[in-house]
Amino acid sequence: MKTLIHPTYFPSISHYVAMTQAEKIVFEMEDNFQKQTNRNRTYIYSPNGIQLLNIPVKHSKQIHQKTKDIKIETDFEWQKQHFKSLEAAYRSSPFFEYFEDDIRPIFEKKYDFLMDLNFETMSFISKCLRMKLEYETTSEYFHEVDSNTILDFRILADGKKDNYQFETYTQVFDDKHGFLKNLSVLDLIFNEGKYALDYLKNQKLILK
Repeated sequence: MKTLIHPTYFPSISHYVAMTQAEKIVFEMEDNFQKQTNRNRTYIYSPNGIQLLNIPVKHSKQIHQKTKDIKIETDFEWQKQHFKSLEAAYRSSPFFEYFEDDIRPIFEKKYDFLMDLNFETMSFISKCLRMKLEYETTSEYFHEVDSNTILDFRILADGKKDNYQFETYTQVFDDKHGFLKNLSVLDLIFNEGKYALDYLKNQKLILK
């Protein structure tokens, strides 16, 4: 069975639970961009608790614009800010330094399109997990799909509707703010390192 899912920015843990357990991954490429979703944002565990990292995008006069056509707004130094935030959040985590040299170029390279950046982040994560990223892409958009052949996890791109609960693991600031669930998979990788993939494969994700 295929798993249909959105390419998002440093995807959530639930995203990667779905992807690591998928028989075949299909990325949605024909959807219309929706604001305030994980298409251009992710959440990390900062010293002050949960923190949103948001990518500014160029606004268009078009009412409906496909996500694959969305361009990144380059007037802001968002990459520098995001990397500083990751350092503040994970510098003292067990594995941040191990992956630092590999993740840094993502925040130094200039991207025109949001989708290109999202695929770059997923490529990085797959290398961290030692997971081969093989996938298909859609060529047209369907609001509903055949549930007998496709698991539709596109809803995971909407963080407000993604309320999955998974097993706890040690987080850098959990003594201050407790366990924060379902952050960017970066949180899991920086804290669990080589054990992250086993964690993802062992979680339960039932389509709601």
